[in-house]
Amino acid sequence: MATAQEKATPTSFASAAGKAADGVLQTWTDPLRDPITKRSPTSASLIRPVSSLSSDPSTKGITIMPRAQTCHPLDPLTAAEISVAVATVRAAGATPEVRDSMRFVEVVLVEPDKHVVALADAYFFPPFQPSLLPRSKGGPVIPTKLPPRRARLVVYNKKSNETSIWIVELSEVRATTRGGHHRGKVISSEVVPNVQPPMDAVEYAECEAVVKDFPPFREAMKKRGIDDMDLVMVDPWCAGYHSDSDAPSRRLAKPLIFCRTESDCPMENGYARPVEGIHVLVDMQNMVVIEFEDRKLIPLPPADPLRNYTSGETRGGVDRSDVKPLQIIQPEGPSFRVSGHFIEWQKWNFRIGFTSREGLVIYSIAYVDDGRGRRPVAHRLSFVEMVVPYGDPNDPHYRKNAFDAGEDGLGKNAHSLKKGCDCLGYIRYFDAHFTNFTGGVETIENCVCLHEEDHGILWKHQDWRTGLAEVRRSRRLSVSFVCTVANYEYGFFWHFYQDGKIEAEVKLTGILSLGALQPGEIRKYGTTIAPGLYAPVHQHFFVARMDMAVDCKPGETFNQVAEVNVKVEEPGKGNVHNNAFYAEEELLRSELQAMRDCNPLSARHWIIRNTRTVNRTGQLTGYKLMPGSNCLPLAGSEAKFLRRAAFLKHNLWVTPYARDEMHPGGEFPNQNPRVGEGLATWVKQNRSLEETDIVLWYVFGITHIPRLEDWPVMPVDRIGFMLMPHGFFNSSPAVDVPPSACDLDLKDTVVAAKPIQNGLLAKL
Repeated sequence: MATAQEKATPTSFASAAGKAADGVLQTWTDPLRDPITKRSPTSASLIRPVSSLSSDPSTKGITIMPRAQTCHPLDPLTAAEISVAVATVRAAGATPEVRDSMRFVEVVLVEPDKHVVALADAYFFPPFQPSLLPRSKGGPVIPTKLPPRRARLVVYNKKSNETSIWIVELSEVRATTRGGHHRGKVISSEVVPNVQPPMDAVEYAECEAVVKDFPPFREAMKKRGIDDMDLVMVDPWCAGYHSDSDAPSRRLAKPLIFCRTESDCPMENGYARPVEGIHVLVDMQNMVVIEFEDRKLIPLPPADPLRNYTSGETRGGVDRSDVKPLQIIQPEGPSFRVSGHFIEWQKWNFRIGFTSREGLVIYSIAYVDDGRGRRPVAHRLSFVEMVVPYGDPNDPHYRKNAFDAGEDGLGKNAHSLKKGCDCLGYIRYFDAHFTNFTGGVETIENCVCLHEEDHGILWKHQDWRTGLAEVRRSRRLSVSFVCTVANYEYGFFWHFYQDGKIEAEVKLTGILSLGALQPGEIRKYGTTIAPGLYAPVHQHFFVARMDMAVDCKPGETFNQVAEVNVKVEEPGKGNVHNNAFYAEEELLRSELQAMRDCNPLSARHWIIRNTRTVNRTGQLTGYKLMPGSNCLPLAGSEAKFLRRAAFLKHNLWVTPYARDEMHPGGEFPNQNPRVGEGLATWVKQNRSLEETDIVLWYVFGITHIPRLEDWPVMPVDRIGFMLMPHGFFNSSPAVDVPPSACDLDLKDTVVAAKPIQNGLLAKL
C-alpha cells in the first residue's frame, strides 16, 4: 500500500545508531534470526564497535550507515514486489501445464520477527528510536542492513485442484517503469491437502456467465417471465460445509439468484427481486454446472417503486432540500504527520498496513508520554474474521453463513474512497495493492482514509461558586476502509483519542439479503418488508485480533490479563445500609480459564497489565478492554456452521503470541469439515498466561431483526469496543488538551425574520 503522492517516488535516508546512557552504542544480539530457517546472518553483515565517531556536533554519538532498503519491514508489498513474487513462483512450476494452471489467491508480506521491527525503528527508519532496544553489556552488534523482505503466496492449481503455500525472498526489486532487475528466490513451498482457498472475483464473474448460459436455467427463468439474461444477477456463495457432499475434494459454489426489472438502470436494486426455488451447484474448478433443479415455482416479487436507492428524482420523488451546507475546513492543514506508512498525531504514533484478507492493519501502536518517552500499547491490531449466520431454516437461507474474510477477503473487496463522500475534512489516502486470480496486480486507489474528526466534548466543568467554566473538545484520528461483500457494506474504523483511548468500530450498511414469498405467505423467521418480499433474521460477528504490548519493548513478555466484575456486598456488619458494591479482579492464568463472555450486569471488562511497570500510586500500568453491545450465536450448539466457527462460542479468548496463529477459524474455512480448527483448538494446550506476550481475540456481534425502515436501503448500524488506559498514565492526558473557544451565540448571528405570512417564514 502506498500513498498516492509517494507510490512512484524513491526515498533515501541515513540510518543512525543512538548512544546509550553509559556512552557506548546499544548492543543487539542476533536480531535477524530467520523465523523460517532459524539461521543468523554472517558476521560480515554486522557492524562491530567503532572507536571514533563523527566530529560534527549534530551527529555526535551517531554512526551513519548506508540505508539498505527503502521499505520498512512492515510496509505492505509494493506492486513491483507482488509482480516479482508471482513471477518467481510461476517460473518455479515444474511444467508449462503447471505454470499455466497456477491461480494466485493471495500474496502478502511475511511479517518479520518483532525484534527486526524494533531494529528497523531504532536505527534504519526515522524517527530513530534506539530506546526501543533493550540494553546489554558489551559492544554493539548492529547489522548494516535489514534482511530481505519476503512474500507469502497462496496458490491454487486449477488443473490439479491443489492448494499450495510459497515463501519467496525478494532479494532485489525495482519498479518496472525504471527497468532493472527483478529477482526473487523460492525459500519454501508446500501443498496443503484437503482445503479450498478463498474465492476470487474472477471466479465469481465466470460462475455467473456459466449459470446464465446453462439451458435448463434459462428455461427456469422463462417460467418466471424472464427472457433477458442481462437482468439476471448470480451471486456465487461458497458452499460452506453441511455434509460430506461439501467436502473440499471439489471446489463448489451454490449461487443465489436475483433479477432486476430494467436493463437500462445501472443503479437499480436487483436484490429487491430474489429468485427462489432454483437449486444450482457449480464446480468452480472446471466451471460447469454439476447440479440443477427447479424445485418450486415461486413468483418473482412485483416491482416495488421503493426498490431503488438512487436520488429521489430518478424514482419520481423529491429529496429533502432543507439541509444547509456544512463545511469542515482545516485552514492550517491537519495535525497529523505522515512519513510513508508511519503516522504521528498528537502523542500517538503507529504504522498502517493492508492485506487482501484482513484489510487495514495497525502496527506498533505507542503513546509518547511526557517524562516516560515512547510507551508501547500494542504490536498489531486488525479484524481477522467475520461470520454472518442467517436464522431461517428454509432453503437456501440456512446455507447463508458467510465467512467474509476467510472465504472472500475483506481487503480484496475494499472500495476506492474517491468514489463517493466517505470522509470529510483534510484527508490523506493510501492505495492498496494485491494480486488478482491470474497473477496480475490490482490497485485500489484511495483505499485507506486517514483524517481527524471533532468528537464533541472531551471534558467540561463549571464551578458554581466562581461561575468559571472550562471545556476541552475531543478530537480523534480515524483510520478506516470500507468494503462491499455482495449486498452488504462494512466500514472498519480505528479511532485514536487525545485521552489515550483506542476505539474499534464497525459500521454496517448496504442492502438486505432477501427472500421471496408465495402470495399471502408470512414467515416468522424474518420481516415482511414489501409484497412478496421478506428479510430473514441474521447475525453479524467480527473477530478483532489484538497483539498487545502494554509498556513492553520487543522481546519483553510482561503482560497478563485480569477480569473485573462488580460484586454486590452481602448484607451484614460491613453493609448495614445494604447499598455496597465493589469491583473484584481475577487473574486469568491459562487459556481455558480465559474463555470468557460479556456480562453487562456485572460491568465485566478485562485489563491487560504490565507486570513490571507501575504508576505513581504503585499500581501496575495497563489498558482495559471495554465491551460495547454484544451477543452470542443464537443457533443451536449443533448448528453446522459452528463446526467451522467454534470461536463464536465465547466473546473473549486469550492466547500467548504464536507466529502461525492468525486466523481463528483456520486459514482455509472454505468447505472446511474439521471441527474446532483454529482458536478453539489452540487453547486446548491450556498455555500459561500469567506473564507472557498476550494476544486478545475479541468476538463481537449484532443480531439484526430487519425493520420496515431498512428498505430499500439500510441505515448504518454501529458496533465496537474500546481499549482504554487503566492506570497507564499518572494523570489524565486530557489535561493538556487546549481549551476550546466559546461558540458564537446563535441570537447574535441570526437575521431577524418577518412575521409568518401564508404559512411561510421570510427573511428580512
